[in-house]
Amino acid sequence: MKKLLTFTVFLRRNSSFRLPPEIVQSAMLCLALLLCGGEVAQGQDKGVNDQFRQATEAMRSGRLDDAAEGFSSVIHTSPTFAEAHLNLGLVREEQGKNEEAIASFQKALAIKPRLRGANLFLGIAEYRLNNLDKAISALRKETSFYASDANAWMWLGVVQLAKERPEEAAEALDKAAKLDPTNVDILYDRGRAHLLISKNSYEKMFKADPNSWRVHQVLAQADAESDRHTDAIAEYEAAIKLAPRQPGLHEELGIEYRNAGQIEAADAQYRAELDIDANNSGARYKLGTLQLERGRPEEAKKLIESALQQNPNLPDAHYYLGRAQMQLGNDQEALASFKVVLTSHPDSEIETQTYYQMANVYRRLHRMDEAKAALAQFESLKQQSNAQQQQLYEKKRKIQETDRESPAQQP
Repeated sequence: MKKLLTFTVFLRRNSSFRLPPEIVQSAMLCLALLLCGGEVAQGQDKGVNDQFRQATEAMRSGRLDDAAEGFSSVIHTSPTFAEAHLNLGLVREEQGKNEEAIASFQKALAIKPRLRGANLFLGIAEYRLNNLDKAISALRKETSFYASDANAWMWLGVVQLAKERPEEAAEALDKAAKLDPTNVDILYDRGRAHLLISKNSYEKMFKADPNSWRVHQVLAQADAESDRHTDAIAEYEAAIKLAPRQPGLHEELGIEYRNAGQIEAADAQYRAELDIDANNSGARYKLGTLQLERGRPEEAKKLIESALQQNPNLPDAHYYLGRAQMQLGNDQEALASFKVVLTSHPDSEIETQTYYQMANVYRRLHRMDEAKAALAQFESLKQQSNAQQQQLYEKKRKIQETDRESPAQQP
């Protein structure tokens, strides 16, 4: 029970979601200028449009007071100039005057109900004042008018997260991610939404049946992700005791035994998994790579080849098949497997090791020029990897130093 409570607390950490105001403010002006910063309306005289452009340039350069004065002057001359009301609202929002911004956005929408960006920034202003229902209403209008606008879907998801509606947020953020798949802000918010959905699901599961094998499974997975392999083993064993023929459990236990260095126990669990599900290509592949570690290349080769017949897309399988062929002295077959690896977009570590193994095979075949070329490629990739690791280490070190200097910010 203590462990169950600990995991429940883990799931609840950072469960509330709200973007820091400074992030909202810094992103606002860039998005505003991107969407509508220099837009002018047809039918306005040249003098009004010139004044509008000057005010827009002042907004672009951060001279917000000048921009506000300029847009106000445009509105005084041409009160039905919807874009001027919109941009004045953007300036007021950037100045932190959200009530005034909302009034300007509403005036713009009264003139042009479908004005691009007006409902989006109205929703953001309402969000900043914690008027979440009004924010959602405005943002839904923006997404209905401009369904291909990833920013509108993202902000709708952000506000729904603040409203503690993770399922609705995930739906909006999934649409945003589909429209803009490399936007890191969208991906972050989307991950948060799905994490909260998982949290809610797990909490309901714990309440429904705290002694279920599923509870032991999710606790084991949490232990495994935290590298607590001994605890994970205990939880998987408890789950298997309750559901001994449940597909997947023995494979997951085998992984944890392997991580803990208990090779024979891992072997037994992979075989138990295949006894339950003979079509589990992943378990068959893992058993094959385990035989390679145990110095049993013939059995490793048969298992990995069989797994590839079941699933030709198993990641890295050809690398380990090449290793098995090397141990058996089948150098030409090993080279063929390694060449498949290099055409299948492997991860960087496997790619690096593949070139190293190819260099060894080429030496054995007395193909010294090719051996030198493969070794040079290995060394180049290794240097790149070391440089990336050093950069990652420096980033983590700086974060840790910042955390130590700001203890009050710790959760």
